[in-house]
Amino acid sequence: MSFEISSQLTDSFAYQVKNEPQSKNLMQAVGNNGIYQVAENPDSIRAMRPTFSIDLETGEVANQRQSGRCWMFAALNTMRHDMQNRYNLDKFELSQNYTFFWDKFEKSNYFYENVINTANEDSGSRRFDFLMTTPQQDGGQWDMLCAIIEKYGIVPAEIMPDNANATNSRSLNQTLNTKLRHDAVVLRNAIHSGKTAAEVESMRQLMLQDIYRLLVFALGPVPSEFDWEYLDKDKKYHREAGLTPKTFYDKFIGWNLSDYISIINAPTEDKPYNQLYTVDLLGNIVGGREVRHLNLEMDRVKELVIAQLKDGEGVWFGSDVGKSSDRQKGIMDPDLYTLDTLFSTDFSMSKAERLDYDESLMTHAMVITGVDLVDDKPTKWKVENSWGDKPGAKGYFVMSDEWMSEFVYQAVINKKYLTSDEQYVYDSQYSNPTILKPWDPMGALA
Repeated sequence: MSFEISSQLTDSFAYQVKNEPQSKNLMQAVGNNGIYQVAENPDSIRAMRPTFSIDLETGEVANQRQSGRCWMFAALNTMRHDMQNRYNLDKFELSQNYTFFWDKFEKSNYFYENVINTANEDSGSRRFDFLMTTPQQDGGQWDMLCAIIEKYGIVPAEIMPDNANATNSRSLNQTLNTKLRHDAVVLRNAIHSGKTAAEVESMRQLMLQDIYRLLVFALGPVPSEFDWEYLDKDKKYHREAGLTPKTFYDKFIGWNLSDYISIINAPTEDKPYNQLYTVDLLGNIVGGREVRHLNLEMDRVKELVIAQLKDGEGVWFGSDVGKSSDRQKGIMDPDLYTLDTLFSTDFSMSKAERLDYDESLMTHAMVITGVDLVDDKPTKWKVENSWGDKPGAKGYFVMSDEWMSEFVYQAVINKKYLTSDEQYVYDSQYSNPTILKPWDPMGALA
């Protein structure tokens, strides 16, 4: 049954709005100042004071600038915090440009792999369209960063510093995606014309050679061996010669990355709790670590995050940072804007409904570095962002516990904190997780 809007109906709507009490004042206030400015709730701002009962010392924040590398910054920040404490370092960063280079290179090969594997699918299929919409992008997942480090190691920022294309990646992404789509045409045509698998693989290798060359010009050459010199906080000089990216990681960081796993909170009917999930077509390294998510209830996610914080270690997490947040004030709270009151209407949706109806998904990764516990219950959380030191409290944000419940979807926890039952689920289902569709919200990249 169709319904056409009539002029009589719109006339009645206009009459109702015009005759509402305070209608003229509200139109002026909202029109002149903006929706969020008028709807801002001062009680929320007062409640989000940056004081915490558990507050890790993590130093100055980093700045991803105009790039989508938050997932790298957040992951490398968790490792940097540990390294700073152990080696008495000041103002130290790990190279996000180094991992950026290898991620772009490996994602290109991952794209080629999927193009070849879907060559017999119709060009109008949803999987094909999904692949071609964004052949690669800046975003990623924790497991994807682990895959990079496990294969290529890591280096200090001064060994491969950021450049113009790392800090503002738009032109690089446009150029690289155009090249990848061009190569997809060539590969599919070759397969459809009857080229052998060996011939197609030879073509792929030549394409990867072009990608590598493009990335060297855009991001700089990647170091294979280097010497590292640094002064600690006591101004004591140190020098390490003949390092490789992998020996640097092993010596100075040394985390067993297989100990760190992704837990999610996806309260939708299609994802029962205490089950393991992966996502079709999601990854960056062919043959490398694959994405795995253990779905847990939100209260359990919080318990695990608190346990890791109490042991002095920050927590990588993914959230929908644009919801009910103020970038400059550094506040994330569902009560920050009283939109329902301002517009006298209902905007409410459950977390599951927001996921099912495309209202929300993970968009940004940060690090939880503190929590305020009252009677052993969290009230608010301290968050290290990667947007420089201007927003919030010198780059740190305050996240209310209610906001965490509603808009946090993923966290990375050392599996030693899992119960034996949770550990069993993770281990027993690791090689046979439930596979989600490529466009599932749990496949969103931070």
